Amino acid sequence: MSRSTLDLGLLGLRVGVGATLFAHGAQKLLGWFGGGGLSATAAGFEGMGFRPGRRNALAAGLGEAGGALLVAGAGTPFAAAAAAGTMIGAASVHRPNGFFNTQGGVEYPAVLGLTTAALALTGPGRYSVDHLLGHRLNRNWQATLALSAAVGGGAYVVARRQKAVAAAAAEAAATGTEPGTASA
Repeated sequence: MSRSTLDLGLLGLRVGVGATLFAHGAQKLLGWFGGGGLSATAAGFEGMGFRPGRRNALAAGLGEAGGALLVAGAGTPFAAAAAAGTMIGAASVHRPNGFFNTQGGVEYPAVLGLTTAALALTGPGRYSVDHLLGHRLNRNWQATLALSAAVGGGAYVVARRQKAVAAAAAEAAATGTEPGTASA
């Protein structure tokens, strides 16, 4: 395989994954593409156990909107790692539904998370802003650091969510209400 073919493949991967992530981030942050915007997303996140909902919704929206940087191939290890970390949180919501997306499972966030992690490690290729800048924002150590932070941050967010979900379930059991509903 020639270097040009590899670089074209990385460009195609970045554009497809980056544009998809950007669209999801724009839904969360701005209400574009049929999304609810930040306020509605924050309420949804709060209901899923991501507390505080607004801060978590903003972080997730920014992690996904960074897909625009992936499309451009700018700061690739950081943009890709932010998306991968965001997908760790998303996967925690979908995991109880099994693997397949058709059942609301983890398939979709897992594929996006693993793909963006791979892009952080491989870099954007020659057809990118990073290449034009001499890869100043695309070094091996940067990818390692960014992915380590993303995994650590994702694990922290998931652990906090699990605690919040468990506390809501315990409160619901004690009050005889459904989890996530206010007691009278």
